[in-house]
Amino acid sequence: MAEKKTHRVASDSNALRFINSYNQIESALRNQLDLKASMSYTETIHRAARSNSIVKKYEDVLVDYGRLRNAIVHSSSEDFVIAEPYPDVVDEYEKLAKLICTPPLAMDTLVVKDVRCTDAHVTLRDVLSYIYKTGYSNLPVYKDGMIIGVANASKLAQTIGKKVYEKVDIEKYMKEPIENVVKEYSQEGFYTIVDKNVTLNKVLDLFNENRKLAIIIITQGGSLLEMPLGIITSSDLLDLNKVLDNYN
Repeated sequence: MAEKKTHRVASDSNALRFINSYNQIESALRNQLDLKASMSYTETIHRAARSNSIVKKYEDVLVDYGRLRNAIVHSSSEDFVIAEPYPDVVDEYEKLAKLICTPPLAMDTLVVKDVRCTDAHVTLRDVLSYIYKTGYSNLPVYKDGMIIGVANASKLAQTIGKKVYEKVDIEKYMKEPIENVVKEYSQEGFYTIVDKNVTLNKVLDLFNENRKLAIIIITQGGSLLEMPLGIITSSDLLDLNKVLDNYN
C-alpha cells in the first residue's frame, strides 16, 4: 500500500490559517459555554447552536469545515497536512471565527442612533402629529427620567381603532397623555433594554428567544433610568443578517 504523502505546514499556508480558525472557534465556544475539553468539535458546534444565533445560522458550514480540518490534518499532528484548502474556503472560515470569537457590536454596525423620545405628559394628538411629521414610528416614553413604555405607530393605530369600535369620543381621547395610551396595549416583551456593548449575536439571540420582541433600546449601561443611545427594531433583522454575511 502506498504511503500517504505529507508535508510540514508553512507559517502562511492555507492549511495553517484553516487550522487556526478551527482552534479559535473550538476554544471560544468551550469557554463561552463552559464545556469539557473532551467534547468533540462537532458536538461543541451543535451544543452552541442551541443558544448562539450566529453558530445556529452557520451550523452546517461549521460542522462541514470541522470535517475538512480532520481530513487535512495528518493523524493527530497539525505539523503535517495531506491537503491544502481553497483560499475562499479559508477566508470564509476565518470570517466565521471572527464572528464567533469577536462578534461586532450593534452600536458599530446596525443601530439607528438618532432616537427620538417623548415625555409621558405629551398628548396622543401631539405624539401622532410628531410621528407623521418625522416618520419615527417608535418613541420611547419617559416619566421622571425613567422609560415606561414605547409609543409605537402600529400599536397606537390599533388602540385608536378599538376606541372607535367602542364608540369612545375620539376627539376627547386624543387629549389623553401618551402615558395613559401606551398602557392600553401590553408592553410586556414588546421592548427590552440592553447596554452599549451588546453584540449582533446577542441581538439575534434576543429576537429569537422572544417572538413578541419588537424593539431593542440601547443605553449606556442597560438601565431604565438612562436615555437611549440607539434603537433596533425587528424590521432591521434583514439588514442585520446582511451585516453578518458581509462581516470581515
